[in-house]
Amino acid sequence: MGHSQSCCAYSSPKQIRIGQQKRKEDIYQPARTEETGGSSHGGAGAATGLSSSGRHHSHSNLQHISDREPEDIDGDPSNNPTTRTLFLTRSKTNFKNNKIRRRSQYDLHHHNSEYGQLKKFSSCSTIFIDDSTVSQPHLKNTIKAVALAIYFHIKNRDRSGQGNNGARYLDIFDEKLHPLSKEAVPSDYDKRDPEHKTIYRFVRTLFTAAQLTAECAIVTLVYLERLLTYAEMDISPSNWKRIVLGAILLASKVWDDQAVWNVDYCQILKDIQVEEMNELERLFLEMLQFNINVPSSVYAKYYFDLRALADAHDLSFPLEALSKERALKLEAMSSVCEDKMKMWLKKDLKRSASLDGLTSYHTCSKAILS
Repeated sequence: MGHSQSCCAYSSPKQIRIGQQKRKEDIYQPARTEETGGSSHGGAGAATGLSSSGRHHSHSNLQHISDREPEDIDGDPSNNPTTRTLFLTRSKTNFKNNKIRRRSQYDLHHHNSEYGQLKKFSSCSTIFIDDSTVSQPHLKNTIKAVALAIYFHIKNRDRSGQGNNGARYLDIFDEKLHPLSKEAVPSDYDKRDPEHKTIYRFVRTLFTAAQLTAECAIVTLVYLERLLTYAEMDISPSNWKRIVLGAILLASKVWDDQAVWNVDYCQILKDIQVEEMNELERLFLEMLQFNINVPSSVYAKYYFDLRALADAHDLSFPLEALSKERALKLEAMSSVCEDKMKMWLKKDLKRSASLDGLTSYHTCSKAILS
């Protein structure tokens, strides 16, 4: 293949055919001007004229693996925690209409029946919280929110591209070319948008059979939006099932501690072969440019945006009154952070004995629990 530095020093694209002698002069020109003073014109002389500084300069052009990740991530919500998520952007057109509809239905319901269900609000004596946190989300409601996000991706997709039904797509995700079951695919499969409950049942079946966690559902949505951004494609009625399957397949292997094999999904989807699952996973990784990293800030952003989406469409997590046992559990979980805050106050505030409540740390709970 020639000298080892030739693949690193020459980076210009080949536009026209030129002689081998011309290419070698272009490759080794910096080393020739520094060491040989332009006396070497042949390939062998140019190769032997490379000094240690020339080798160091050539090796410095090698790209580190960390530099191969996409540099322009400002507009990518799956990498930048400050960028608005795609599903929340595509569903914002439905927020206003849905809130107006909910308000009118709420007023009509409470005018007709005085025994209607009232919304619960927290007070000084009673606190209502749900059983979902960013570290341990509620499984069922998280899957519902993720399915709703996928629904808005399909409903409000960009129809100006090229492909089937005006959407950009790849053949590997087409359900008719690669069916998930032996059942006949409807003729209008690429024109009829799936309902929210259809997407929810599909995702719930995979998560229940594979025993996946709620965190995996959030990572699935991150990978799905990363695919749409990197591959510049849209999710449509003809490809949503295989795109979601590929995202779940990858998220379960990256995020879940329990080992999940492709053959396990073949037992769930009995009409699909292992080789086809392997091909789907490989192409999904290639289109993600093997970027499977999900920062904690991005994960938290998707979690809270899913909660906002669920709250805007009456999919709020169930609220329960805060019990004394739950309060003690939450207090125990936050005791480590409280101890660090006490040490910080003792270290930095030296003359605070005259201030009320600053040096007297009360261990009892300040909440009024009934």
